[in-house]
Amino acid sequence: MNYVIIGAGPAGVVAAETLRKNDPEGDITMISGEGASPYSRMAIPYFLTGKIEESGTHLRKAKDHYDSNSIKVIAENVSKVDTKKSTVTLSNGDSVSYDKLLIASGATPVKPPVPGLDRVGVHHCWTLEDAHNIVKHAVKGSDVVLMGAGFIGCIILESLLARGVNLTVVEAEDRMVPRMMNQIGGTMIKDWCIAKGANVLTSTRATSVDEADGKLAVTVDSGDVIPADLVVVATGVKSNTDFLDGTDIKMEDGILIDDHFRTNVDNVYAAGDCAKGREFNSDGWAVHAIQPTATEHGRIAAVNMTGGDCGQYRGSLSMNVLDTAGLVTASFGQWEGVGGDGVETVDKDNFRYMRLEFDKDDMLVGALSLGRTDQVGCIRGLIQARKPMGKWKARLLEDPNRIAEAYVGLSQ
Repeated sequence: MNYVIIGAGPAGVVAAETLRKNDPEGDITMISGEGASPYSRMAIPYFLTGKIEESGTHLRKAKDHYDSNSIKVIAENVSKVDTKKSTVTLSNGDSVSYDKLLIASGATPVKPPVPGLDRVGVHHCWTLEDAHNIVKHAVKGSDVVLMGAGFIGCIILESLLARGVNLTVVEAEDRMVPRMMNQIGGTMIKDWCIAKGANVLTSTRATSVDEADGKLAVTVDSGDVIPADLVVVATGVKSNTDFLDGTDIKMEDGILIDDHFRTNVDNVYAAGDCAKGREFNSDGWAVHAIQPTATEHGRIAAVNMTGGDCGQYRGSLSMNVLDTAGLVTASFGQWEGVGGDGVETVDKDNFRYMRLEFDKDDMLVGALSLGRTDQVGCIRGLIQARKPMGKWKARLLEDPNRIAEAYVGLSQ
């Protein structure tokens, strides 16, 4: 059997290893769009701060890991997939044939429609090459503008502050991390970052990037101009699927997959940030661009590709845990509520916040947490258990901080 994997991130690497475990004799080719050894994008901020070397970002530390597992790694981009001929065309013109194909191509940064983003000194923070460019310009005392305060932006924010730059954050929405925090939580994160020395501008859009007095000049919609030695763009990502144009593979905001990670095309599977699959605890389908989902997708897809059966996929839980300059926040599931009861407790002075959401069957379906690290696992466990909370619902409505007690009580 000839397996080909497009993508060498967490989903692709775990899939390749699982394929090898389940099919010792099969041929496995993993196509990476970058020359570096497969690495974790989530480790890039630690590289930026100098806490780890570039090698510390690698998903597998042994230099011969892929060779020793007979996994061929090709460092080329994919330009086209032909599902009729079962071939993948690379950017250098070479063609790779497959019996079964896994698309684990991840996501790619969104470039907002702002004039001037092609100027020298403007970078995304998505690849190791980007990280090297940022390290070169983000020196102590330099002026840096960070466009975007979503999940990725906030991870980069901490790294930039650690480098001692004068940081201005420009976020179009009315709060930080708007996709994982409500107004209360997002505003508390903003206040925390301001206290740490960042100038955070929410409800603000960059309208152009120009040059003035030997520096970049970022104009925002208020008319103010912010000087910068470096502009970092972190305004979101989208599924990396452009190379599938012209195929019969069904896509929306990601590649549509069934409960066994198959696409609508025979012998083609998808996993990770590019795949739109079942969402846990809802009737919906979604792209969850988070590493835990990617690794889970990669493993299950590979088992199914080798003829195993993991059963119907229960769905991925929307879950984000974020450390923003030392403030840990987390969001789980349907934190915006589904028509059941909800409760929250707020301590702005000490940057602590907890919000819980229940459905009409008294099951915990969503939560927000800020300033707590001791209850993250308990919240996740209670949501994934899909159990009515019983007497613990009333206790949590009275004091949502008793989540650990509830977890223990319901586990007995």
